Amino acid sequence: MTEENSYYVLKEKAVPEVLLKVVEAKRLIDSGKCHSVAEATEAVGISRSSFYKYKEDIFPFHDNAKGKTINMVIQLDDEPGLLSVVLKTVADYAANILTIHQSIPINGVASLTLSVEVLEETGDISKMISKVEGISGIHYVKILSRE
Repeated sequence: MTEENSYYVLKEKAVPEVLLKVVEAKRLIDSGKCHSVAEATEAVGISRSSFYKYKEDIFPFHDNAKGKTINMVIQLDDEPGLLSVVLKTVADYAANILTIHQSIPINGVASLTLSVEVLEETGDISKMISKVEGISGIHYVKILSRE
C-alpha cells in the first residue's frame, strides 16, 4: 500500500503553534542566525523531536510558489472600478495574470476567478492575497489550487 500525499492551504491562524515554531526554527538555521538544530529549537521553544517530526512537512507558502500558478476565487461587490483595483493590486506585486473569469453579479455580488503566475519578483504571495482581502468591497479570497 503506497502512502498518498494530500496538501492543504491554511491561514496562519489555523496552523498549530508547534508547526509555526518549526518553520521559524528552519528560518533561523537557513539564515545563519542559529548554527544547529539544538540552538534553533531552544530559541523558538520546541523540542528537537518536534522539529525532526515536522521539518519535512511544513513550508511557508511563498517559499515554493515562485514559477507556479495560483488559482483563486474572490467574491466581491458589484461596484464600478473594483475589479480594476484587484487587478492593479496583483500587478503591483508583479504577478502575471493568466486568466480572469467574472460571473454575472447576483444580488450585487460577483465571483471572480483568477489564475496568477507567481514570478521571482512577486515576492511573498500571502502578502498580495492579504492586500486583496483588505480592499473595500471584497468579501473573501480563497486559494483553490497551486500548480
